[in-house]
Amino acid sequence: MTVLAFRLPAASRALAAPLALAFCSSIHAQSPLPETVVTATRLATRADELVSDVRVIDRAAIEASAARTLPELLARRAGVQMSANGGRGKTSSVFIRGTESRHTLLLVDGVRVGSATAGTPTWESIPVEMIERIEVLQGPASALYGSDAVGGVVQVFTRKGREGFHPNASVGAGSRGYAQAGAGVAGGAGALTYSLSLQREREDGINSTRPSVSAGNYNPDLDPFRQDSAVGSIGWQIAPDWALSGGFLHSEGVSNFDDGPRVDARNAIRTSTLHAGVKGRVAAGWRTELRLSGSQDTANSLVATTPGAFQTEQMQWTWQNDVETPVGVLLAGLEQREQQVSASTAYTVTRRTIDSFFTGLSGSRGAHSWQGNLRRDRNSQFGSADTGFAGYGYRLAPAWRVHGSYGTSFVAPSFNQLYFPGFGNPALQPERGRNTDLGVTWSEQGHEVRLGRFDNRIRGFMTNTTLPVNIPRARIEGWTLGYAGQAGRTSWRADLEALDPRNQLNDRRLPRRAREQLSLGADHQLGAWRLGASLLAVGSRFDDAANARRLGGYTTADLYADWQFARDFALQAKLVNLADKRYETAYGYNQPGRGAFVTLRWQPK
Repeated sequence: MTVLAFRLPAASRALAAPLALAFCSSIHAQSPLPETVVTATRLATRADELVSDVRVIDRAAIEASAARTLPELLARRAGVQMSANGGRGKTSSVFIRGTESRHTLLLVDGVRVGSATAGTPTWESIPVEMIERIEVLQGPASALYGSDAVGGVVQVFTRKGREGFHPNASVGAGSRGYAQAGAGVAGGAGALTYSLSLQREREDGINSTRPSVSAGNYNPDLDPFRQDSAVGSIGWQIAPDWALSGGFLHSEGVSNFDDGPRVDARNAIRTSTLHAGVKGRVAAGWRTELRLSGSQDTANSLVATTPGAFQTEQMQWTWQNDVETPVGVLLAGLEQREQQVSASTAYTVTRRTIDSFFTGLSGSRGAHSWQGNLRRDRNSQFGSADTGFAGYGYRLAPAWRVHGSYGTSFVAPSFNQLYFPGFGNPALQPERGRNTDLGVTWSEQGHEVRLGRFDNRIRGFMTNTTLPVNIPRARIEGWTLGYAGQAGRTSWRADLEALDPRNQLNDRRLPRRAREQLSLGADHQLGAWRLGASLLAVGSRFDDAANARRLGGYTTADLYADWQFARDFALQAKLVNLADKRYETAYGYNQPGRGAFVTLRWQPK
């Protein structure tokens, strides 16, 4: 077993001390009711009965966070790592438990979102203001969702309708010419529910590149971003046990970036999702759902040294059945997903189909809980792949619970990895992995401490280099330690991750992953005021596979205040990167410095 040392930046140790002392104090609060999540099992399951690690970020936490983008929000609230090629709207990556960005599956209301050409989620296109809730599953989930879910799954839930009429609106402004305006409504009457939200966002941005390390791309100008978004849903209870539902998300914008001296390049980005389905009870204890969904990811270079256009379409239908049995809920279903690519670049292959069958069993009784899943995916390019998952949890005492799991995974190469001219390698084969998780949780009187150990071994790991190849083995192992607690009007949270992500062929560290990352936060309710502070400390990383370019560690601190000055109105203020820290998450690309933002919200009670 590898022993990992925790070496955080010195500034973070000083700033973390007061919060760490607060975590260790003896405080008491009432225990909240257990949350219900769906991502870890594809079924509604109590969080305290899961055999996997799931983090939930609700709407209140989203509004209180100083994060400007979805990857920043995940880093501060879910303990994952991230990188970005500049500020808001620029290409971003998320690393769950040290795996690749292409090892994380992004779902929006159950719809897969991402680029089949790049093989990664398009994190920068998801508007944070329109998210109601996020579930982050950490650990392999290929047995549930197929390819890509090696490190975990991030599922974003947008706002849904509910009984009554509930309008809302917000306007915001801030540093670097930031401006935002949005409005929406959620409602319902009788059998019908509906929701619709619209948003416009603008920012002048920062100069994304650094001249000393990006001489080929550097252009001394600001790189703005603008985005318009819409989200909607509808539901109709057609019978006591049957319902129809549908929804969509659409975001489109333009992001400027440096593409050489005096070249102010612009990239048009568009992401759309659409889903419709029917679900209901076939018989006592048997529920079924038939769902059709699709997503489109488009990136067009409007002005660039080398113009290009890329569009990915993914269409999927799913038939899922949940049957109650004496030993738990039996899951069984079929899926078919078709990926299609159209681009200005000529790809040798532009379409593939994945036919899937999945099944599973999950349940709990007394102190015991269990989950098992099997899945077969037949890829029209690479043939069949079987994946599995088995986990068990046991409550040793009212406050103590242990769990362990073992899961296998696979990832098919993306179209860029296979066929992009001058980069792709058509001889690439899918990766296959196996992961072991162990965890222990202490939970009592509103406080919870989680300790986890994971070991993920991947065969045929695909390198992120020109002409990518399958290397024999990569191993990603590490520890997680988390705390969440509340006493009276004050709440605290902390997440510490220690990683050892290695290419076992040459014993070099995988790029852009720090060996240690710490996030801390505290919130306090004071009458009509809610005050909060957070800290993110990230250790040093390497930017390249050869471990020749080192990125220094950094620590940022943020402040937050919310004033409910009237029944239906709240004013929020955020101070981001309080110390104006200059740092990089990707070599040669700047991150925003200190920024102040104010938002006025209207939400009739």
